[in-house]
Amino acid sequence: MITLRHIYTVLFIVGLFFIPFNNFEGLSFLGEYKNEAASYFFLIGFVVLCVESMFKGSINLPYQNIVFQTVCLFVLWTILATLFNLPTVLDSYYKQTSGISRFIRQLISLILSAFIFFSLFWNVVRNMTLEQILLTIRKTLLIGLLFAFVYSVFEIAIVVYGISQLLPILNLFEFFPFLNVELNNMNRISSVTYEVPALGNYLITISAWMFSYIITEKNKIRFVPTVMVLILMFFSGSRTALINVLLQLIIFLCVLFLKKEYRQHVIKIGLGSAILLATIFIFNSKAIITTVEKKIEALNFTKKTDHDISNRTRFGMQYASLQVFKQNPIVGVGLGQETYHKVYLYPYWSTHNNWEFKHRYKNQQITSFPPAYNIYTRLLAETGIIGISIFISMIALCWYQSFKIWNNNSNKTQGVLSLILFISFVGLSVNWLQADFFRQYGIWLSIAILIKLSMTQTLNEKS
Repeated sequence: MITLRHIYTVLFIVGLFFIPFNNFEGLSFLGEYKNEAASYFFLIGFVVLCVESMFKGSINLPYQNIVFQTVCLFVLWTILATLFNLPTVLDSYYKQTSGISRFIRQLISLILSAFIFFSLFWNVVRNMTLEQILLTIRKTLLIGLLFAFVYSVFEIAIVVYGISQLLPILNLFEFFPFLNVELNNMNRISSVTYEVPALGNYLITISAWMFSYIITEKNKIRFVPTVMVLILMFFSGSRTALINVLLQLIIFLCVLFLKKEYRQHVIKIGLGSAILLATIFIFNSKAIITTVEKKIEALNFTKKTDHDISNRTRFGMQYASLQVFKQNPIVGVGLGQETYHKVYLYPYWSTHNNWEFKHRYKNQQITSFPPAYNIYTRLLAETGIIGISIFISMIALCWYQSFKIWNNNSNKTQGVLSLILFISFVGLSVNWLQADFFRQYGIWLSIAILIKLSMTQTLNEKS
């Protein structure tokens, strides 16, 4: 018999597959979620969950868990911080948007991720065993990665190597839902996402899950998911993904090395990688040196390069956010309000001869608000030292609890899951140094799984 729980579980799984799909025109009233295919399935799943809860009389949430309590406290503080600044919020107007309208939109965005999507994630994983969580979520993410990789093979051939004859084949992907075929003209790929940074964000989200195949599978193809992630990372040209995915991989191997049973795996992986890289370098050293030099140049934030405009914009936005924080250090200026204040605080070195500010961020005809490019500097400006302290406490709890379970657990499934969560929390929280939105499915899903994992461990200890 098919139950409501079966329906919202299926919608959750389908949503996981569609996480990278955001290159289509969605429903405008969903705001920043309108082009996120996964959000449609998660929202419908939540509606089904609510129907089930109506029959049961309540919706299950982990109210007694300290991580969830911290999330609730953070959301509450964003509301209070805005109320403290209500006179200013009511007077603010920029890019055809009032301060109160901006606050409501940002609060809805936060509640969608931190409560609505989280509620679905939690009610799905709480009814699964840890083994089911690991196998179901990881396999779904792998299938999504396989689809994105196949698409990207044709994209790489066309964009990077100029094999335009394959374009008719790539265009066949237009028949797939939530996907519009668009090519980047800068020798970079975006796969099924709408832009290069979105592909980078997706790879950061799934990396730890794909790395885990290395320690759970015995056959040689256990490295394939990791290799696919690295290939997409390389051809995307995303600096954030390059730094973050490699950081996650290094931490993954280092953490594995701490446990005696995995030490040989790490040594073999290190030796194998060294031999492979040396072989490739011998046969194609000139091309490799040129490519590496370009990647290093892209990461140089001081030298004037093709990325100079982007670098100055990012650092200028973050600098302006910090100036807003200096003026409002305790409670900030309110959720979604920093732009109304920092528009007067952009540094000259960032805006001078910078077309992004002139034609995009200072252009009143373009109604989209300029990004903060950093969730931490944004929260400093909008919620003050109190808000950022709560937010960082939430992240620190996630890091601590997941690593503690990994370090003290002999159960293989619990160990693998906790390692995935720890690497994911590290990767996604570091990624927030370059992203300013709460729309990080990986964070909220990982928190739901962490709570389930913590409860299971507590029950095992009591028994």
